[in-house]
Amino acid sequence: MSAAELEGGDWIRGITIRQPWATCILAGKRTENRPKPWSWRGWVLLHAGKARPEPTVLRDPLVATAIRSRELHLGAVIGVARLIDCHLDLGPERCTSPWAQREAHHLVLADVHVLPLPVPASGALPAWKPTRDLVDQVLQQLPHLRP
Repeated sequence: MSAAELEGGDWIRGITIRQPWATCILAGKRTENRPKPWSWRGWVLLHAGKARPEPTVLRDPLVATAIRSRELHLGAVIGVARLIDCHLDLGPERCTSPWAQREAHHLVLADVHVLPLPVPASGALPAWKPTRDLVDQVLQQLPHLRP
């Protein structure tokens, strides 16, 4: 990959995810539900949205177990993952993740890396192109991660 291709983060995208789901991904959730399919494959910055989570969601046993002893950062990049697939719900026989919602598109994540220090950032929906400065701040904490 040339330096020109890396400029502005062409090899990576950002994905904004509401809390507590963003933190659940850091704890092992590998399926992110979306209403529409995504064509992007590759590295994504995991950006926790700014909205506070609903208290009822925090009491869900699956969520409560995943986020136990973890801080729910808001408005910051909290990790990096590889988006390896996106498919429409294939039913419980094929989509076995307890996180997979019926009739949603499932983003399949792998190689999740937690940032030691969240990086404050503004996100956008659905996917967004991060600035070079933001990518540099993330790579300072994950020096082994390169395109």
